[in-house]
Amino acid sequence: MSNIGPLIDDYGLLKAQIAELETKLKPLHEQIVAQGEGAYEGTFYRVTVSESERANLNMKKARAKLSPQFIRANTTYTPVTTVRVSGRNAIDVETEGGQ
Repeated sequence: MSNIGPLIDDYGLLKAQIAELETKLKPLHEQIVAQGEGAYEGTFYRVTVSESERANLNMKKARAKLSPQFIRANTTYTPVTTVRVSGRNAIDVETEGGQ
């Protein structure tokens, strides 16, 4: 088994940096959206604000009206891999010698 500790730490650090950047990005995003639809130029970048409508199907209500056989026949499954990261607490680090 390889020592993936440094890889995990790098991953966690980058996720934390992304979260911090997203926090800084949110108010900028809100100010740009407040300008309304259109294209806006900066010195280095251009943004386009557009509005659209998204349709969402209420699956709970749809399932109530459809037969279980219909749902089974029209359900597809896709493999999904999820990676979650969290900070280790001091007890975990001390127990494993910081590895």
